[in-house]
Amino acid sequence: MTAAAVALPGVGVRPAPVRRAYRFELVKLLAQWPIRIVLVACWVGPALFVSAISRQSSLPADTVFGRWMSQTGWAGPLVVLSFSCSWVLPLLTSLVAGDVFAAEDRLGTWRHLLVAVRSPRRIFAAKTLASLTVIMLLVAGLATSGVVGGLVAVGNRLLVGLDGRLLTPGHAAGTVLLAWACALAPTLAFAAVGWLGSVALGRSPMGLVIPALLALLLQIAQLLPLPVVVRVALPSYGFIAWRGLFTDPAQTGPVVIGVAVSLAWAAAASALAYRLFMRRDFTDLAYDGIGRRVLVRAVLPLASLLAITVAVVAGATSASGSGIDKAKLDHSLSTAFGHLYRMQTRELHRPAVTEAQLRSSASCDKGGSLVADVGPGNDWRCVVTWHLSGTAAIGSAVYQLDVSPDGRYVADGDGPQEVNGFFQVHTSTGVVPNPLWQFDGVVDLLTPLHTSS
Repeated sequence: MTAAAVALPGVGVRPAPVRRAYRFELVKLLAQWPIRIVLVACWVGPALFVSAISRQSSLPADTVFGRWMSQTGWAGPLVVLSFSCSWVLPLLTSLVAGDVFAAEDRLGTWRHLLVAVRSPRRIFAAKTLASLTVIMLLVAGLATSGVVGGLVAVGNRLLVGLDGRLLTPGHAAGTVLLAWACALAPTLAFAAVGWLGSVALGRSPMGLVIPALLALLLQIAQLLPLPVVVRVALPSYGFIAWRGLFTDPAQTGPVVIGVAVSLAWAAAASALAYRLFMRRDFTDLAYDGIGRRVLVRAVLPLASLLAITVAVVAGATSASGSGIDKAKLDHSLSTAFGHLYRMQTRELHRPAVTEAQLRSSASCDKGGSLVADVGPGNDWRCVVTWHLSGTAAIGSAVYQLDVSPDGRYVADGDGPQEVNGFFQVHTSTGVVPNPLWQFDGVVDLLTPLHTSS
């Protein structure tokens, strides 16, 4: 009973509608206790996590926006998003999409399903749509729970962006939701890889872990000093590109490319899974995947897609090297410092100052005079200067920068003490975090190197 044979029903017998098959597959997925437990965890867990962490004195400062969790409710869902993009979303796609086809092989129920639906095409559509629905429910739960937990625990307050500017609650809400929406594209790509693994490897448990294994490999790759055109062409880049939405102007180039690459992977992996599914022999009860042919039929096409996307990104952008250099860091750091200095001025109730009056600038150096001022590393040292309000004097502050290969950096204040030497400042309303002590920033990897600041 091949797929072609099943697609030709007998006289007077019509295939079951996709709607009914989809509803049947959705009920099957939601009837599984692991899926139910994960659904509850996604809709409840982030709210409890954000509420508990926001009230702690020790915050996850190593995570983007983690240091602001006690100051605004909009930081919590972004911390949840950052953690979800690293681990949770790939694992969820493994649990749902990675098992949706393989489960029929393990249970030996393909013949019963084919007799009931009478169309392999509709079975494939129903299974993919049902698993995608469950994945969307899981992602919606993570986002909603994180937002509710943050707003209830901390409140609807201003959010500090990755360039130091303050986002109004309304602007923060829209940008947070947009960031979660951008993460759907790479989630769909990993779901499609899960479908491909589930179809190609049959009852083998390896199909279940393919999305999680791919995510782990891509995370390792993102830590390596890869050329920027290779980095942004990886399907996991969409999981970190959303950070550029929290700068002014927004770094939309990386976001658009990250989403486009993810959608290309989703389309390619889905097409490969459909092709393999339609060509399999459902009469073989001992079917255990396509074995060594998976390299030719699944891995090589995706590897070719990666090569094509690298070539397209290289041709469509002017990015080169690591995408990180002195000029970019100078501009980003001076901009963030100017915004945060004004924020500190307001908190300490000092005379208001404009950024035009500050005229802040930065000069960064990587590893001394013998090292080129390009690339990631924790050996960047920067000096920020600005004009003191009401005087002709010029102030200066020192920062140590830890720059990641993905363009994110952490600026750690190294004096003077009255500016960035303490992690808290005393205000009339109590003790609050010093915005200039330590802060996050991000540079656009796709802009040309050595641009003027």
